[in-house]
Amino acid sequence: MIVAMQEKATEEQIDAVIDAMVEAGVGVHRTTGAMQTILAGVGPTASLDLSKFELLPGVEHVHRISSPYKLAGRSFRPEGTVVEFRNGVKVGGQQVIVMAGPCSIENHEQIFETARRVKASGGSFLRGGAFKPRSSPYAFQGLGIPGLQMMREAADAHGLLVISEVMEIAQIEPMLPLVDCFQVGARNMQNFNLLRELGQVRKPVLLKRGIAATIEELLLSSEYILSGGNYDVILCERGIRTYETATRNTMDIAAIPVIKKLSHLPIVADPSHGTGRRDMVAPLAKAAVAAGADAILVEVHPNADKAASDAAQTLYLEQFDTLMNELRVIAAAVGRTL
Repeated sequence: MIVAMQEKATEEQIDAVIDAMVEAGVGVHRTTGAMQTILAGVGPTASLDLSKFELLPGVEHVHRISSPYKLAGRSFRPEGTVVEFRNGVKVGGQQVIVMAGPCSIENHEQIFETARRVKASGGSFLRGGAFKPRSSPYAFQGLGIPGLQMMREAADAHGLLVISEVMEIAQIEPMLPLVDCFQVGARNMQNFNLLRELGQVRKPVLLKRGIAATIEELLLSSEYILSGGNYDVILCERGIRTYETATRNTMDIAAIPVIKKLSHLPIVADPSHGTGRRDMVAPLAKAAVAAGADAILVEVHPNADKAASDAAQTLYLEQFDTLMNELRVIAAAVGRTL
C-alpha cells in the first residue's frame, strides 16, 4: 500500500500514520520528495481497510500496490531516484554518467593509464573487476583485494569514483572502504542472500540484469536490496541470452524506457556485455543514451586485444575518446549533458 501525505503534513502527522501502519502489522518505508512524503507499506496489506488510513490527519490519498515489487515501483518515488556520490556525481539526474575501465584489473601501469584517460575524456567512474566470475575455472579470476587497492589509488589520483563487482557476502566488508558503488553481476542477480546483505549496507549498488531474466524479475531482485533500507540502487541492462548468435548477448534497448515507466530507479546500459563485439559497442551506447539511459558502463583498455578478459568487446582508449565526443552530441539532442 502507498500512503501519500499532503504537501503541508507535519512530522507529528506523518509519525502518527507510521504508528498506525506498524500497529496494523505493516512494514513502513518512507521517502520524502520535493513536494510530499510517501509511505510504502509492505507485508499483509491485502486484508486492510484502507479507508481508516485515508481519514488520518495529513493524508492525501491511499492506494494498494498492484505490482509484486512494492518499493522499486514508480509510485514509491514518482519523481524518480537520483543516486548521489561524492564529488557531486549524480546518477539519475540531468547528466549522463560514464563508467569506464578494464574488465579486469591486471597491473599498475594498465589501471593508472586507463584512469588517466577516462578522466581526460570526461568519465566519472573507473570500473574494473578484482573478483571475476568466469565461465571457465581456468580463466583469469582477478587480483582480489590487492587489485582493488591498486584501482582505488588510480581513481583517487585522477579524481574518479570506483565501481567493482562483489560476488559473495564475505567480500562486502573488505570492499567497503575501496569502492564507491558495489556492482552485482548478471550471474548473481538472484543471489538473494547477497542482495539482502547489500540492503543493510549504506552504499550504492548497481544491479545487473540476469542473462535470462525478465524486467519484472530484475525489479523483484532490486526489491531485496530496497527492503533492507538501502534505496541507492541503480539497475543495469547488459543484454540477455536469446536464440540470436550474431552477438554475445541481445542488448534490450527497449528495457530502458520500460524500466523508466515502471520504476523510479536509475538505469545504466552496458553495451560491452550487451554485444560482446568491439565494433558494436559505440552504436549501442549511443542508442542507449537516446533511449533514456542515465549512465553508460563500458570496457576500455590501453591494449584491448591483449586484455586478460573480454578482449573482444573492449575498446581501445582512442576509441573511447571518440565515443565520448559522439555521446555528447546524442545527450544534447535529448536534452541532457554528458
